[in-house]
Amino acid sequence: MSKILVPSSGPDGWKAFLAKPDLHWAKGYSARTLAHAWEASPDLPPEVAAVMSAAFGAGALLFAVPEHKTRLPGGTRDSQSDILLLVRHDAGLAVYTVEGKVNEEFGPTVGDWLRDASPGKRERLRYICGLLGIDNCPMDAHYQLLHRTASALIEAERFDARMAGMIVHSFSPENRWRDAFDRFAELLGWSDGNGEETLIRVPSGKSLMLGWASGSQHFREM
Repeated sequence: MSKILVPSSGPDGWKAFLAKPDLHWAKGYSARTLAHAWEASPDLPPEVAAVMSAAFGAGALLFAVPEHKTRLPGGTRDSQSDILLLVRHDAGLAVYTVEGKVNEEFGPTVGDWLRDASPGKRERLRYICGLLGIDNCPMDAHYQLLHRTASALIEAERFDARMAGMIVHSFSPENRWRDAFDRFAELLGWSDGNGEETLIRVPSGKSLMLGWASGSQHFREM
């Protein structure tokens, strides 16, 4: 894959980077909604900026890469984040992965994902849990949240960033699947599930934040 990036031509330009463009690009679904929301903002969408600021102070977006792939050990399939962000905070650089949601769930639980698992899958899960400081991963945790968060830490290491974050950018009016996100945050050590962001300690020493940002319903109709 080329490491040369070109400027965005607008929301519709994001479609080409999807794994299944004809299936995933539809009005009211996360990929299209997320593209319109981010293209409408000259910097960071305000709700995303707010959760970042609560964790690390005010930040300025340096660049965003839609559908960025991060290599993980075990198997050949990369973790494909909806957006990868490099953000400058007063405290230093931060790398974020963003997972867009409307009504889509977070995919299989670890227990379902491990059913008839290959050695490569088990190797990957051990690696991810090691990055996140998890000794025993509950089978009801959602695998997507695990590898998206691990991707943020991996990319932070590549950019020599002191901070990392995984943000769910939700456009669900009912905040669907927020309970799954809260359970995941608790797994990593979050004791207060009432806020929109939390800081987590991880073995690498980097500061890791998990955030939930609620976007405008306006973008679902675009």
